[in-house]
Amino acid sequence: HRAERALADYHSQLPEKVDVLIVGSGPAGLTLAAQLAAFPAIKTLLVEKNDGPLQRGRADGIACRSMEMFNAFGFAERLMRESYWVNETTFWKPDQHKPGNIARTGRIQDVEDGLSEFPHVILNQARVHDYFLEVMRQSPSREMPAYSRELQSLLIDDASADYPVCAIFKRLDNEQGITETVHARYVVGCDGARSMVRQSIGLKLLGDSANQAWGVMDILTVTDFPDIRMKSLIQSASDGSVLVIPREGGYLVRLYVELGKLNEDERVSARNITVEQLIDTANRIFSPYTLEVKEVAWWSVYEIGQRLCDRFDNVPEPDKSRQHPRIFIAGDACHTHSPKAGQGMNVSMRDAFNLGWKLAAVLRDQCKPELLSTYTDERQKVAQTLIDFDREWSAIISSRAKAGNLRDEAESARFQEYFVQSGRYTAGTAIQYQASMIIAEPAHQHLAHGLAIGTRFHSAPVIRLADAKPVQLGHTVIADGRWRLFAFADERSPADRQSAIHALCNYLQNDEHSPVQKYTREGGDIDSLFDVRAIFQQPFRDIELECLPALLLPRKGRFELIDYEKAFCADSKDGPDIYDARGIDREQGCVVIVRPDQHIAHVLPLDGFSAITAFFDRFMREP
Repeated sequence: HRAERALADYHSQLPEKVDVLIVGSGPAGLTLAAQLAAFPAIKTLLVEKNDGPLQRGRADGIACRSMEMFNAFGFAERLMRESYWVNETTFWKPDQHKPGNIARTGRIQDVEDGLSEFPHVILNQARVHDYFLEVMRQSPSREMPAYSRELQSLLIDDASADYPVCAIFKRLDNEQGITETVHARYVVGCDGARSMVRQSIGLKLLGDSANQAWGVMDILTVTDFPDIRMKSLIQSASDGSVLVIPREGGYLVRLYVELGKLNEDERVSARNITVEQLIDTANRIFSPYTLEVKEVAWWSVYEIGQRLCDRFDNVPEPDKSRQHPRIFIAGDACHTHSPKAGQGMNVSMRDAFNLGWKLAAVLRDQCKPELLSTYTDERQKVAQTLIDFDREWSAIISSRAKAGNLRDEAESARFQEYFVQSGRYTAGTAIQYQASMIIAEPAHQHLAHGLAIGTRFHSAPVIRLADAKPVQLGHTVIADGRWRLFAFADERSPADRQSAIHALCNYLQNDEHSPVQKYTREGGDIDSLFDVRAIFQQPFRDIELECLPALLLPRKGRFELIDYEKAFCADSKDGPDIYDARGIDREQGCVVIVRPDQHIAHVLPLDGFSAITAFFDRFMREP
């Protein structure tokens, strides 16, 4: 409460000018704010219509890829300790011999082995918000949201070159009725499906109308349903479907209850659905099992349709060559879909993770403003894929099984097969950005065929050379806006001063044409923009630290302390090492360039010096 009072005092009046104005403190808005809070030189303002942080309800599923992202913000392990882990999923359909009852038709492992070092988990969305708010409070910027403000209007003033976007907010607190004006360099609308920011730039959510009604409730129940602590997909013969999501803590369970189609232009609120009706519907679907609901912690009814904007910023396609975007939208503001795929919060957060580092790079004058156009190019295609997947998946879940249908068994098998095939997509690991100014063509993909250009960097275990600590290599990619260059050494020992690793590090550190030399600000640490790390094939006991190139033992800060965490060795104690697991050419080695959002931008030979520089020259600005 003391912190909330301080927060209220902190934003008693909104600042007149900011670099980035974020409207809406849902998952997308908080992800973006947490990313930008790492850069104290960037003045960010997060504004929310509600009077305080989210307390309960809403989304719950956290995909493996989102957990990888949370690790970049530093709270994945804590979140894992309090969440429910989805290890298996069970499937239920009408009993062929007694169609009024349901029967289990199968069960499968929820996430395939080796897909990610992190699990698929369930946790109240409010707790995810709490973690992001903590990141913001503890950041150099000490950022906090400004609550109880409603956006009234948003426009671009071309005459104001420095702060061209003007936003007017109405106070909803004890200063109700007072308006405040904020001028911003950039605005991001994370304000939901009825986004005022989206409306202000003339965009519409296009697609299916909101024609499917759903109920959701978090309940404490006594039941004889045997899979109440398993994620379960249930299809009844005539009463719809239920998605069972066990919740953290061991007792609470969430039920998503299908309520049927809505008529054209009908809103679910017009049906006056009560929680008792939800419970009754669920009990009919669960027959012959019963739910004795002891308490309803939270419940809601809503309608949903699969809808999407054709772009996620204010610049139409024909104008992109001469105009850079100033206003963006993310999350539900630009794509909506059913809860069945469990992707809403996950995709929304990754929208913001994609945009955050790009805004920071442009505002810090590290990259050309053309970089900002890649946000729409990349994320709109991802959202379209989500809509297509959600439409197909929703149709499969909502399909009715008929008693005595000879295709019943085949349909059940097809249902489970589709679930398995879509596992990588629902885990968030299948996304692959296409070639652009920040994603290279795969000319050298054969050097690391298990690290596909455009996909997220798939981590694997390694041993840190200096202290023999087993670590995940991907966990070095934290949300600090830096590019990573992972140099996978060839078979030659680092003791060989003529090896490819020594030549690469010498080029990066000393050649005036290298990106490290060209783009690092004067006086900055040598890895302030580019974080270079090497992985060796030799066992860690066979390599001495003094053999390493100087770039892998950089001196940092005013005391010029040595960073000992740049060199790693392949770890094969528990299975294939990183070279085998990720298909890295042992004879030649390679350089894997990873973006600040953990996606692979390029794979190059260790001696591809000019190609490394040419890649960064496409979008970076010299000091």
